[in-house]
Amino acid sequence: MREFDYRRADDVTGAVALLDADPDARYLGGGTNLVDLMKNGVEAPARLVDVRSLPLDRIETGDDGSVRVGATVTNSDLAAHPLIRDRYPALTQAVLAGASGQLRNMATVGGNLLQRTRCGYFTDITRPCNKREPGSGCPAVEGEHHNHAVLGASEHCVAVHPSDMGVALTAFDAVVSWRTADGAGEAPLSDFYLPVGDTPHRETVLPPGALITHVTLPPARVAARSRYRKVRERASYAFAIGSVAAALEVDDGVVRDARLALGAVASRPWRARLAERVLVGAPATAEYFAAAADAELAAARPLPHNGYKVTLLRNLVVAVLTELAEETSR
Repeated sequence: MREFDYRRADDVTGAVALLDADPDARYLGGGTNLVDLMKNGVEAPARLVDVRSLPLDRIETGDDGSVRVGATVTNSDLAAHPLIRDRYPALTQAVLAGASGQLRNMATVGGNLLQRTRCGYFTDITRPCNKREPGSGCPAVEGEHHNHAVLGASEHCVAVHPSDMGVALTAFDAVVSWRTADGAGEAPLSDFYLPVGDTPHRETVLPPGALITHVTLPPARVAARSRYRKVRERASYAFAIGSVAAALEVDDGVVRDARLALGAVASRPWRARLAERVLVGAPATAEYFAAAADAELAAARPLPHNGYKVTLLRNLVVAVLTELAEETSR
């Protein structure tokens, strides 16, 4: 790890000014991803700007019933907060599924959304990777890719986004807000991550030097009856090979509202809007749940060794939606 300067920001304006003055600087929250990348040489910032002391660690309700989550709220505090547990239980479940307790105590909401892929070629600086070095190639296409993307990928990158939290936030139409030296900005999380295309090194819509300040969850009655389910290769502390965040409102056996997002299938948390359109107005049965999953996964383009994900996600969607439908009928 090379030497670097360290500064602790006192306020948001000061933090943004430090990044604006040094393009090679990085914000430091919990450091659970950035420090690892610095150790293996993927990241080499000249300066770290510590934002943990900024007044961005609160969870508050808005006048419209929305919930505003500060960017430096820890994952542990987010998962345990009564507002989140009551109104968005799938988000609590996603956070608790995401890492060990020690990591959740350090990791922040803003940092979680900006974590980089865990693709082995990305984290190995002896190998080419279009995310690290644009134009160098994507060896995962022909190499190790059993846990890589089946939706929205390109020949330039087939890595998946590792966040569990992001999947649930995407299902609930969360909005990400940030500050730059030029002012404030925001974007729905479903638009926050850029398509891979031929520029996989450009991952988000954040302007240079932007600091995420908070994430807003709009009011959604359906979210109170939600669930997050994650499939992984071992029982704990492992990244998903497939996950589902779902919410369902059923009245008289018919789906009135549905939210669905998939994880570990694309370079970003994948909002399953096609599936949602199939679900709304349809009978709340396994047959229609399967039809919704098939509609969403029809666009899947698996690689030779990850086609199992399509079947896994189909079965996972049906299982989670069936559980939610049964719960609503009690």
